[in-house]
Amino acid sequence: KFTRFLTIALLAAPAWATIPVPDATPAAIAYQHGRDFFFLFDFAFGLAVAALFLATGWAARLRDFAARISFGRWFWTVSLTVLFYGALATLIGLPVAWLETFWLPHKYGISTETAPHWLRDQTVSLAVYGVLTLLVAWIPYRLTRLSQRWWLWATAALLPLVVLFVAISPVFITPLFNVFAPMQDKRLESVLRAETLRVGLGDAPIWVMDQSRTSKAPGAYVTGLFGTREIVLFDTLVKGFDERQIKFVLGHEMKHYLLDDVWKLVGILAVLLLAGFFTADRLGKYVLRRWGARFGVSGLADPASIPLLTATFSIAIFVLTPVLNLTTQSIEHEADRFGLELTQDNDAAASAFVKLQAGNLGVPDPGWVQRIWRTDHPTLRDRIDFANDYHPWKEGQKLVYGAYMNPK
Repeated sequence: KFTRFLTIALLAAPAWATIPVPDATPAAIAYQHGRDFFFLFDFAFGLAVAALFLATGWAARLRDFAARISFGRWFWTVSLTVLFYGALATLIGLPVAWLETFWLPHKYGISTETAPHWLRDQTVSLAVYGVLTLLVAWIPYRLTRLSQRWWLWATAALLPLVVLFVAISPVFITPLFNVFAPMQDKRLESVLRAETLRVGLGDAPIWVMDQSRTSKAPGAYVTGLFGTREIVLFDTLVKGFDERQIKFVLGHEMKHYLLDDVWKLVGILAVLLLAGFFTADRLGKYVLRRWGARFGVSGLADPASIPLLTATFSIAIFVLTPVLNLTTQSIEHEADRFGLELTQDNDAAASAFVKLQAGNLGVPDPGWVQRIWRTDHPTLRDRIDFANDYHPWKEGQKLVYGAYMNPK
């Protein structure tokens, strides 16, 4: 009887088996602590730079200089003041950015980026900032002159531009930083295309991005709106994960596509815009009433107020981030559920998260700074546990997203 019981137990074991949550390595813990430090330091440093430009009168001098070279033309005075401030603040912060985004990931072996490529990306980012400044910087400054509720109208005016930016970003912005190519493995592509057909997304483009040029970290994302929406898999994911794990990751990303999570992102950006402008109105006016004359800034409509607007925006985002993270964690959790229901492969999902933890130097149980401010996904422990435990198809239960999974 014992032998019979043991045989049955051994045969049943694979159905009961779960993939354990691996402990964080010392390197991963140190790396995440370093990122926590830089997250807090970036916030404080940004406020300090803004305070420096205001207290020294540099912001007022930038405005005066912009007015002289633009011959007093209001549009160019505003745009050039904002552009000069952004460029100078970027240059002042360049050593910090280098330590955070180049030195730290290289120290822990996660980055493959060369110094010239890093400098190129910084330059391209600054150029993109310059173009965006010329397009939109004048809008809130004009509205501050027209209405006491400029913060509301500025949000309404900029939101369509945010939608436009999200829509065109895959076509015009992201290719400035990475190369996107069709899959070389045609058999894998056919397998993944069969999954997109299952959920009615047979025409959704799937690109492979050259992540390995800058980092060893695996990943994927969905971006864009309307006809520009696309699924992007990192080449580090394609090379380092097996077919079943990639199918789960694809399923996760297709949920974002199908259930309009990009629009939810737009909604989050709208909240940040509204909160940022409102904080600038209330806190900014208070600061200028007390110290505006000393700063040489006459009011929020004065383009020399740009350091103050930047600082108040940072404060609003810092305060709101924990709440917004809870929102995105819920969205990502449901994407995990969708991927599991589509593939019905718990082992592939859980093992994919284990690889993500290793490749990204992740920590399954993050500290309070990372958990509150930096974690916009569920923790790796929660994701692995959910991948192990969620299998309603084995228990005859109705799938939450079953309506999206009709084979064709």
